[in-house]
Amino acid sequence: MDEKTTIRILVAKPGLDGHDRGAKVVARALRDAGMEVIYTGIRQTPEMIAEAALQEDVDVVGLSILSGAHMDLFPLIMGELKKRHLDDVIVIAGGIIPEDHRPILNQVGIKGIFGPGTPTPEIIDYIKKIAGERN
Repeated sequence: MDEKTTIRILVAKPGLDGHDRGAKVVARALRDAGMEVIYTGIRQTPEMIAEAALQEDVDVVGLSILSGAHMDLFPLIMGELKKRHLDDVIVIAGGIIPEDHRPILNQVGIKGIFGPGTPTPEIIDYIKKIAGERN
């Protein structure tokens, strides 16, 4: 990809979840695949994530969560993105998310959900495909 089409992705850890090894592994894989990655670190509020997405002008927000608070936090993040008129930003998620929660999260706007053990090339290919459809 050339500079004009480089995908910018914000990787964020919402809530009180302090386990960030998976997010860092994915962030590094995305960077190595040619994407521009902004990693927010742990314990981010929905407002902080949305504001960082706005300030960094990202194409994609990747949320990583292991705490089980996804059903509360993800809709709040989507609301904060909408408040900032970032409806066109693609939001994906990874972590411990039960299968029966996925359709509900898809309805609130989470485009892709990846569980533990998902190969990083699968995540990379998905982001390239969906971000390409956006442009």
